[in-house]
Amino acid sequence: MQKTPKGLRLHIGIFGRRNVGKSSLLNALCRQAVSIVSDVAGTTTDAVEKPMELLPVGPVLFIDTAGVDDAGTLGDMRTAGTRKIFDRTDLAILVAVGSEWSEYEEEIIAEFKNRNIPVIVVFNKIDLEKPGSALVENLTGAGLQVVSTVARNGEGLYDLREAIIKETPPEIINPATIIGDLIRPGDLVVLVVPIDKEAPKGRLILPQVQTIRDILDNDAYSIVVKEQDLRDALDGLKSKPALVITDSQAFLKVAADTPEDILMTSFSILFARYKGNLTEFVRGAVAIDALKPGDKVLIAEACSHHPITDDIGTVKIPRWLNQYVGGGIHFDHCRGHDFPENLPDYKLIIHCGSCMFNRREVLSRIMYARKAGVPITNYGMTIAYSLGIFERALSAFPMAQQLYRKIK
Repeated sequence: MQKTPKGLRLHIGIFGRRNVGKSSLLNALCRQAVSIVSDVAGTTTDAVEKPMELLPVGPVLFIDTAGVDDAGTLGDMRTAGTRKIFDRTDLAILVAVGSEWSEYEEEIIAEFKNRNIPVIVVFNKIDLEKPGSALVENLTGAGLQVVSTVARNGEGLYDLREAIIKETPPEIINPATIIGDLIRPGDLVVLVVPIDKEAPKGRLILPQVQTIRDILDNDAYSIVVKEQDLRDALDGLKSKPALVITDSQAFLKVAADTPEDILMTSFSILFARYKGNLTEFVRGAVAIDALKPGDKVLIAEACSHHPITDDIGTVKIPRWLNQYVGGGIHFDHCRGHDFPENLPDYKLIIHCGSCMFNRREVLSRIMYARKAGVPITNYGMTIAYSLGIFERALSAFPMAQQLYRKIK
């Protein structure tokens, strides 16, 4: 049985000082020894992830982090890693003990409030020390859920699970659709899936699989073809499909073979909306026109795979952009959860489709780009724009088309 991908799970980050019992709490919630537990402060050095089913919420990913008050050079590195978890946290659990509440905890709460991320405050080890009543009143008065636990014997875990259910963001309970609002029951969708060197042996890539599932969930159906078979497939249909969706790398051929009266887009553009912000990415794509030789562009990939010959992020997109601009663009790359702090050095950020990220992390990166004043877009938008078929690729999204025409 296939597990739910991380990008579709509710990310629950567990934060707090060293030695407040974060790892013990995770182990108690999961009913197994996921994290190492020790009386020595700072035992957890790197984030520990545990996927599980938490009913009735569904699939979740618990992330146990290193203490944010860790000291020393190595501690600084651990703390920096913990703060990266902020970017992908949908729901935060802040663990504390009664007498150790200070600016550390207040800063964490303030940071999550700025990001509109719900926070549950857990006072652990209450068998040893309970929090002051005034502190609890202040926290509950600020709208925070406060729970008391003794992780090592399971006390308070039921209350914590109830708090998690109550604070789970509604978009997790009722998630957005990839394609459901673009089709009706009974519609046919044609999926164009090239099989090249980067296609995983014996399987489809995640965005293709998730799109097929979303089509079925909305009582529609699909056919899957390679790009060289699209024209014959369309000619053989008794009625035209509601939509043609292609891998962005086959955009030019698919655009040429798809009649103008059939809506067409790509998996990457669907995920620009599903995982990010379509409006923001449209604006970012238009910023390609402002690029000039000598400019720096950042290409960010959620996956940390080893690039192969003619890789889309390291070879194809740089080639197409240089052809569009006239050459001379300098490209830097980052992968996985790494994201540079020197964003103002770049004229444009180009992100992958982010099928491996949850939406929170993509929105965090958009937020960082806005703060730095750097436009951001994604692979599919960039490819369509640089190949001159951007408006055609947005045909399924009238409002995005209108925005493009307005700012163009």
